[in-house]
Amino acid sequence: MLYDLLESGGLRLHQRLGQYIGVLRAFWSAAIAAEMEYRINFALAALGSLGNFVGSLFSLFLFYRTGYQFQGWSWEAALLVLGMFTLLQGFSATFLAPNLNRIVSHVQRGTLDFVLLKPISSQFWLSTRTLSLWGLPDFLFGLILLGYGGYRLGLKPAAYAAGLLPLGLSFAILYSLWFMLGATSIWFVKVYNVTEVLRGLIEAGRFPIVAYPASYRFFFTFIVPVAFLTTVPAQAMLGQISLGWLAGSLGLAIALFFLANRFWRFALRFYTSASS
Repeated sequence: MLYDLLESGGLRLHQRLGQYIGVLRAFWSAAIAAEMEYRINFALAALGSLGNFVGSLFSLFLFYRTGYQFQGWSWEAALLVLGMFTLLQGFSATFLAPNLNRIVSHVQRGTLDFVLLKPISSQFWLSTRTLSLWGLPDFLFGLILLGYGGYRLGLKPAAYAAGLLPLGLSFAILYSLWFMLGATSIWFVKVYNVTEVLRGLIEAGRFPIVAYPASYRFFFTFIVPVAFLTTVPAQAMLGQISLGWLAGSLGLAIALFFLANRFWRFALRFYTSASS
């Protein structure tokens, strides 16, 4: 009997997963088709990303041009941190901003009603409904930085593989923070400024966390976990991360993702339907 229950439960899970993958494929196919109708926008976005990329490199160069370096971080190692930050920018521009910033408009216009009536998770729908190709140049520039910095440091493919898990966890952490801020629009309709504050704080991830005074390090580690977003993945690539930091990154990602889900369910209790 136990085997039958496990088998039936696994079958339902497989069917449910297949359903969500099919929905995701439909979402993104439509989004890419729509984006390709405005190719000039992609070209302009690529130029903007190139400008940000050059500006970030120049900011880092200002520290290192006289031979100064952050404690324990050579120029090439600091490029890995900047590469991680650039990948996060690409992730935000491609997936987070196009979806999570629209939660506010759904609440304002009452279209959240239609989302809640759909036979899939409302959090999944709101988080994956669309994507923007405008963030792809940032992904490319981030990979270039990681490739160049890793090549100069003589990193092996295993080092890049070691950074994949912490990088994935940093994506989950950033998503969870952004989604929770978006969910507050149920109480505070205009939260655009709040998400901009978050993006501003994450700008600190351009540099290794040791670049900041001790009080700032505490803030960017335990209050706004910027250190887990960029420095920890770079340290994993360099083989300088301890098991405690890796476990902390994993625990933080799981806790924030769970908290984001619970916070969304809690927020929905206060949502007043546009049709009521």
